[in-house]
Amino acid sequence: MIRTWRVAALAWGLVCLALGAHAQDADTLRVGSKRFTESYILAEIIAQTAAPQLKQPPVVRQGLGNTAIVYEALRSGGIDLYAEYTGTIALEILQHTGPMTRDEMNAALAPKGLAVGVPLGFNDGYALAMRAADAERLGIKSLSDLAKHADLKLGLSNEFIGRADGWKGLATRYGFTQQPTGLDHGLAYDAIAAKQIDVMDIYTTDAKIDHLGLRVLQDDKQYFPRYDAVLLYKLDLPRRLPQAWAALQKLEGRIDERAMIAMNARAELQSVPFDVIAKDFIAGSGKAGAKDAQRGWVAKLFGDDLARLARQHLLLVAVSVGCAILIAVPLGVLVFPYTRVRAIVLGATGLLQTVPSLALLALLISWIGAIGTLPALIALTLYALLPIMRNTVTGLAEVPVGLRQAGTALGMTHPQSMRAVLLPLAFPTIIAGVRTATTIAIGTATIAAFIGAGGFGERIVTGLALNDSGLLIAGALPAAALALLSEVVFEGIEHWLRRAA
Repeated sequence: MIRTWRVAALAWGLVCLALGAHAQDADTLRVGSKRFTESYILAEIIAQTAAPQLKQPPVVRQGLGNTAIVYEALRSGGIDLYAEYTGTIALEILQHTGPMTRDEMNAALAPKGLAVGVPLGFNDGYALAMRAADAERLGIKSLSDLAKHADLKLGLSNEFIGRADGWKGLATRYGFTQQPTGLDHGLAYDAIAAKQIDVMDIYTTDAKIDHLGLRVLQDDKQYFPRYDAVLLYKLDLPRRLPQAWAALQKLEGRIDERAMIAMNARAELQSVPFDVIAKDFIAGSGKAGAKDAQRGWVAKLFGDDLARLARQHLLLVAVSVGCAILIAVPLGVLVFPYTRVRAIVLGATGLLQTVPSLALLALLISWIGAIGTLPALIALTLYALLPIMRNTVTGLAEVPVGLRQAGTALGMTHPQSMRAVLLPLAFPTIIAGVRTATTIAIGTATIAAFIGAGGFGERIVTGLALNDSGLLIAGALPAAALALLSEVVFEGIEHWLRRAA
């Protein structure tokens, strides 16, 4: 039991360190991005443009997810600004029924403590596209033409399907009867190239449109509004960091569609890192060096971010498992004597395992009004409770009746018997539960990157956005290695316990 509380105390210390580090970063510029190529690049451009005017380096929180998550990050103060699009602000964020001017947007955003500004110079609209050869064969040039071909299979991003300005309104306007399949935007390009789907939603600045020979279908009924790229920011940002804000004003009108497509192509087709693309853009160069363009998965595996991601992943696992020990072991001891209560508590804990991790993270963000490490730690802790609590109860139940009675015969009270007899004998089983919880936490922690909590999942999220298998491997392998290392450590602990017994 003493060992258990030491682990918990260490976990609490790590929580304090994490919170302290967060407090120290309160005055830095925090830039966010969504989970697609262009947003990653724009976040780096914003950060690098402002960096020379800041006392400390800006924090870039990449790949926070869809509009709802990154907007919540901005609203709750998790980030200070990110690149957004006017159509998304008007229809998705402000729930307006049509296009809005920038003044109208600012009037509606001001009560929320937000503002829009610095139009970057390009429009990145939604559209539907299909293979050009099939479009030619079927005589499809517009969305009205597409509506006549109900047999074609549509694979659309989940965000587009759910957006106010997405599939539902589009289907109503054009009379589509197809039922689309929800796909990750990056994976949809593979699916359409492999002829697994016939039509997908695209951003008009996507680099793979020409690369894969796709035809962008005309929006002949003008359903989609303009999606001009702008900065969506906290109202206090210009006052809090005036020099950095002045530097960001210089981005106004600097990026046209051709430049954005070229930068997206460097990321998706040449595997050039986002920060390099941003650096070259700011310097006025659009060319990648040969070394940057040919980075293999080994170079990505041992990239400069390896130590940072490992530290973040370990912190998430150690703190969440430690907190789960703090909760699950005492709770398991408390409910052990009461069969019915024990069944209810274990059942409720088991139900948590059935909640999809992304759904749980989204709910936590809504409930606590924050993104990043805190909701990730809460989710990981909840997932780690069941194996530890179940093994605590199982370990106590496996103590022979004779040994329990021996404690009573010696005049021990129930708490004394629990502390001196039952828990020491149940300790190996409890450790086995901690071992299982740790393995679960290592795997589940990769999902934390979807809300900006870092860890090896950061590479996996970026790899999905770029459809980069090398980056996916570079994220999956260290996580797998960490899981194997934890197994070795726990095997050593259990071997020591067997010898000590």
